[in-house]
Amino acid sequence: MVRVTNIDTKGRFIAFEGGEGTGKSTQTRLLAEALRKHGKLAEISREPGGTTGAEAIRELLLHPPGDGWNPRSEALLFAAARADHVARLIRPALDKGIWVICDRFVDSSRAYQGGAGGLGDDAIRALHQFGSEGMRPDCTILLEVDEARLRQRLSERDGGASDAIGGRSEEYHRAVAQSFRRLADDDPDGFRIVDGTGKPEEVHARIIAALAPLIGEA
Repeated sequence: MVRVTNIDTKGRFIAFEGGEGTGKSTQTRLLAEALRKHGKLAEISREPGGTTGAEAIRELLLHPPGDGWNPRSEALLFAAARADHVARLIRPALDKGIWVICDRFVDSSRAYQGGAGGLGDDAIRALHQFGSEGMRPDCTILLEVDEARLRQRLSERDGGASDAIGGRSEEYHRAVAQSFRRLADDDPDGFRIVDGTGKPEEVHARIIAALAPLIGEA
C-alpha cells in the first residue's frame, strides 16, 4: 500500500477525451497509479457512469431499448448522468483533496452530440450549465490516434461487436475527431493534445510531461 503524504487541500480534476479506441481507459488508470506513487489521493471514474444512477443511465445509452434515442434525448440522458456524477462523486472527492481522473466528461457530449450529432455547442453547454453548473476539468487530455491505427485497435478490442455509439459509421466518428480537435484548438489553456500512438507506457510518459506544471504546483 502506498503511504499518502502531503495531501492537497483541494483535489484536481483531469479528464481524458478522444474517440473510440484512443486508449483513454488505460491512460486513466496509469495516471491514477502514477499520482498515488507521488503521494496523492486519486480516484478513477468514467462517463457516462461513476455513480449508481449514472451507471443505470449508461446502460440505457449504450444498449438502448427499441429503436434507440434521438439526438436530443441522448443529449439529455448524458447531461442527467453527468449532473449526478458531478454532485455525488466529483465535487465531494475534490473537496476532500482527491484527484479525480475521468474517462470522458462534457467535451465528449460537445464532440459527439453537439458536433457529429448536429445539435450544436450552445445546446450542449446550456444543458451542462443547468445540470452541472458548467463545471470544467482543471485539464483535459485529448488523445489522438490516426484512423488506420484506430480501426485496428477497435477490431482487436471489440471483435466486431460495438455498443450503440461505438458502432456508428466511420463518417460519424471522423466528425467526432474533428470536433474534438476544434474544441482543443479553441481552448489551448484547458486542453493538452497528446499523441496516443505507441505503447501505453510511451503515451503515459507524454501525458506526465503535459501535466507536469499542474502536478508540480499541487
